[in-house]
Amino acid sequence: MTGNFRKIVFFVLLLGVAVIGYQYMVKPANDNLAEAKARVDTKSAQLAKFQQATEAAEGMSKQLEELEEAIGFFESKLPPKSKIHEVLENVTVIAQKQGLKPKSIRTLPRKDNSGYIEQPLKMKVEGNFASFYSFLLELEKLPRIMKIRELDIEKQKGSNSRIVANFIVSIFFQNVAS
Repeated sequence: MTGNFRKIVFFVLLLGVAVIGYQYMVKPANDNLAEAKARVDTKSAQLAKFQQATEAAEGMSKQLEELEEAIGFFESKLPPKSKIHEVLENVTVIAQKQGLKPKSIRTLPRKDNSGYIEQPLKMKVEGNFASFYSFLLELEKLPRIMKIRELDIEKQKGSNSRIVANFIVSIFFQNVAS
């Protein structure tokens, strides 16, 4: 055997060992590495989703606390049903204090809702417009939730500033059954 032939055989043998080594060792290792990397990427994506869900849940918890505080605030503004006479008395006293003459006060059928009761009162008062305006401002200052509906103001004949106001004031109370 000549030296060149040996070199060629040695080179082919060395090349064959490299090809076989790549086929049976390097390629399976690369495939396993790619699969492991894909699993890690999938788990990283799931972890990112869980972190977003956790942040959203924390935000929801904060909103829930804020809503509970708001509910507590509004419930503090709703007197118990047993105090309806006190609120009615306050409205009447404010009207008289402002120089208005309450002509009539009638209770209308109450409206029961899930968390509160609305008691509408139909009122008719007489006086001058400035007094009526002051009456509305004083009502607004009361620590209760009230709503004025169906306001009708008529000017009295023969007088510049005298009016007759017909309106419905709704007073809201706690519904203890809820």
